Amino acid sequence: MQLRSTLRFFALVCLLAAQTGAPGDATLAAEQPKAARPNIVVILVDDMGYSDLGCYGSEIETPNLDRLAANGVRFTQFYNTARCCPTRAALLTGLYQHQAGIGHMTRNDGLPGYQGYLNDRCVTLAEALKPAGYTTLMVGKWHVGGQPGQWPLDRGFERYWGTPTGGGVYFKDTLKIRRSIFFVADNQRVEPPDDMYVTDTFTDRAIEFVDAAVKQGQQPFFLYLAHIAPHFPLQAKPSDIAKYKGRYDIGWDAVRQQRFERQKKLGIVPPDAQLSPRDPEAKPWDEMSAEEKAALAHRMEIYAAQIDCIDQNVGRLINKLQELNQLENTLIVFLSDNGCSAEGGPGGFNRGQPDAPIGTALSYSSLGLQWANVADTPLRKFKISTHEGGISTACIAHWPAAIKPGRLVNQPAHVIDVMPTLLDVAGATYPSQRNGKKVLPPEGISLKPWLLAEDAGPAGKPRPLFWEHMGNKAVRLGDWKAVADFRHDWKLYNLANDRIESENLADKHPEKLQELVALWNDWAKRCGVVNWNRIQRIRRNAENAQ
Repeated sequence: MQLRSTLRFFALVCLLAAQTGAPGDATLAAEQPKAARPNIVVILVDDMGYSDLGCYGSEIETPNLDRLAANGVRFTQFYNTARCCPTRAALLTGLYQHQAGIGHMTRNDGLPGYQGYLNDRCVTLAEALKPAGYTTLMVGKWHVGGQPGQWPLDRGFERYWGTPTGGGVYFKDTLKIRRSIFFVADNQRVEPPDDMYVTDTFTDRAIEFVDAAVKQGQQPFFLYLAHIAPHFPLQAKPSDIAKYKGRYDIGWDAVRQQRFERQKKLGIVPPDAQLSPRDPEAKPWDEMSAEEKAALAHRMEIYAAQIDCIDQNVGRLINKLQELNQLENTLIVFLSDNGCSAEGGPGGFNRGQPDAPIGTALSYSSLGLQWANVADTPLRKFKISTHEGGISTACIAHWPAAIKPGRLVNQPAHVIDVMPTLLDVAGATYPSQRNGKKVLPPEGISLKPWLLAEDAGPAGKPRPLFWEHMGNKAVRLGDWKAVADFRHDWKLYNLANDRIESENLADKHPEKLQELVALWNDWAKRCGVVNWNRIQRIRRNAENAQ
């Protein structure tokens, strides 16, 4: 009880400083006793849609994440960068992805913003938290530098177990068809366990790391747990798939409508919100044949099983933190790297062994556009797009010692804000140099006031937020958002009453569109964004030269 009271006292001090805007806030945090600083756990999942958790409207069973939400805060307008590698770069550095060297993915195009691995102008969360006394741990998918010398231990982490080069693997046998993927422990290649199911195995390693850190007195700790799930391929344990047998026989139209109604009841969307129309590439469920319905419903059963397994493993980690008496003063942040993937288009793709049943280790299939449209309810479009369905993520923050439970935060926030927030709560300083070289200042802001405050957080002038991926562009300022798909003109939306981006206001408010486009152009120049046509030419020339 005495420890609990002490923690709440320090949380109150931080709250008062945040509410008053006291300039000594960072100093107060830095002077906290080491024991008062929270442990930090960031859980990043891959390709999970905005509505895929129960606490965001889903029918998928996610009781552990729902409890975190009930005892923490949920963000309703939290943004990512639309793709896996860029989001990881932004999360780890507090910069826009181009500034960190990962303007697209991990290919090196010979340009500063497109070198394909974290550059020397940025610092990572681990590199900033370690000098503040944190033990830095990582498990899972790295994907911000695949060559030796670019791995987690080279960027401030003290322990690592996972895959440096990407994902797409759940069972060990999947490595037979996903040959570019390998696993490492720290900096040494290792064989994954024969009975690996990667979501379970990653959590096994995370629990081992946390258990050792606490028992060896290496606290506070920072754990970055980056899951592969629910990214394709659709692969899940039979027992998890069986839980959802028949649940999606009603089809995507009905499931999507049900999710939307739950979102309104939960407050995720306003009571007068509109559901975006079914994606134009998706046919009505009733027009599918009985054979098609059975096959497509089974894809969603497997996808649901993958998310269910994530939730089970969140529960396992929570139980370990409770067992170690650490849950009370551990800040857990859970989010996704982008919206759900529609890769493979309607029906999805099948790339595995032809005789392998979908969902098993040698199958390699995707969810398909129609169910991805459900996953991103009520929003438009998908991963890679800078429309809301591509860049919006569920985001939960849980910290019993400091956060008043059960709140919704409607303030727009971005993955670039994760680093400033975590450094703020940790009392850590953002370094000005790395290895004697000056680094870029962070682009994000601390969200601590919104985490700790009982109201909606401090008001102020809205800041612009920016996106670019493969020529897809967007900028948001307050409720206004301009967005342009690659090779298409800019469109303008007011998200206050049109988050589904249904009414283009460009002709009605040309001055607002001009303002936003000018902001985007200035940002793109400052952050090293290169025209996507030029990137494609560079790649074609490189391929022709080989």
